[in-house]
Amino acid sequence: MDYSKHISKASQARNPSAIRALMPYLNCKDMISLGAGQPNPATFPFASLTLTLKTGEKIEVDDQLFDRSLSYDLTSGQPLLNQWLTELQRIEHNPPVEFDVSIGSGSQDLLTKALEMMINPGDSVLVEEPTYTGALSFLETMPCDLAPVATDEFGIIPESLDHLLAHWPESNPSGKKNQPRPHVLYTIPSGGNPTGVSATLERKQAVYKICSKYDVIILEDDAYYYLQFDEKRTPSYLSMDVDGRVLRCDSMSKILSSGLRIGWVTGPQPLIERINMHTMVTNLQPSGVSQVVAYQLLAKWGHKGFFDHVKGVANFYREKRDEFLECLNKHMKGRAEWNVPNAGMFFWLRLLGGITDSYDLVMTKAIKENVLAIPGLAFMPRGNKNEYIRVSFSNVSKQQMDEALRRLARVIDREAELHGLRTNNSSAQ
Repeated sequence: MDYSKHISKASQARNPSAIRALMPYLNCKDMISLGAGQPNPATFPFASLTLTLKTGEKIEVDDQLFDRSLSYDLTSGQPLLNQWLTELQRIEHNPPVEFDVSIGSGSQDLLTKALEMMINPGDSVLVEEPTYTGALSFLETMPCDLAPVATDEFGIIPESLDHLLAHWPESNPSGKKNQPRPHVLYTIPSGGNPTGVSATLERKQAVYKICSKYDVIILEDDAYYYLQFDEKRTPSYLSMDVDGRVLRCDSMSKILSSGLRIGWVTGPQPLIERINMHTMVTNLQPSGVSQVVAYQLLAKWGHKGFFDHVKGVANFYREKRDEFLECLNKHMKGRAEWNVPNAGMFFWLRLLGGITDSYDLVMTKAIKENVLAIPGLAFMPRGNKNEYIRVSFSNVSKQQMDEALRRLARVIDREAELHGLRTNNSSAQ
């Protein structure tokens, strides 16, 4: 592929840092460095690191690795961790083309760098409707317009995507007639945030074919990939990427620890290189200590142990989903509609009873009842008010689920009564 059309002028203008370019040589055994201004480790107060797992096992972090983690290191991440993750991608996704991996300070760090790398002033970016509010918040700061693509319970609707691209610029939601056709699609294919929807394999194959037809890069933001509840995970876009048009963001936040702030991006070398150039001039590298903590655990487990772990994590959230679904059926039938997610942490509720704007209901009235949810407005590319709310089952007990939905049901009934409307289950519980 010719990636030049996909890389923004700002990203193309970045050159390697003269100091950062020396990093690969810094840890060579016989190298004497008079170059990079490395602080002397003798001044650091930390001597060693021991990790205690919940199983009671202890991991003594290798002293040399720990010492290295306290200093500056490679922009693309600690080499041993990068190699481990590269092998993970080969095992799990087996990409059809050559690829590189870079580690970041969480997948959000890499996601925003990837978007910045591909957006020139005046561009349009294809996004699912609804989509992740964190991505929207960043895109709102970029000199671009958003082109929403319709979704349903099976993911992106291919006909919507194809129509938008085939009839551009007439189909341009912004109304601009001289705007170039979008060349980036941002998608959350597994356990979508906020909808909980996972794209089927058939939908992914159709979307990939359309993106290939119109030369669109797929930015696959798949933080919930390992939280799929079926025994067999749906293959990723990366696994079918015969063109080299997929940039895939993964995260350790949902499977190891959100506080580690470790994510990794996989994709064609020319695009990964540009992301690394961005890191060089911003945060230099991801945290060394976080990386060595993650690596020592993953090295102890091996890839088989990792897969056993994520299977347990997925089972944990599947049980949470089932408990939450039971409480939804008890309190929200007749007050809301929903699809049952097969991955992730969220339900996307469509409020009934004639309610057309969930914002005040959630942000004022539900808060007064001591229950938190997210109004649908936060996830809409066009910022349009709507009757949806996002609720999460990830971090609440069965008792808390039941009480929270009981309170929310009461708020919905009061709202419906206030406007002279009525839900199908209006006796507040």
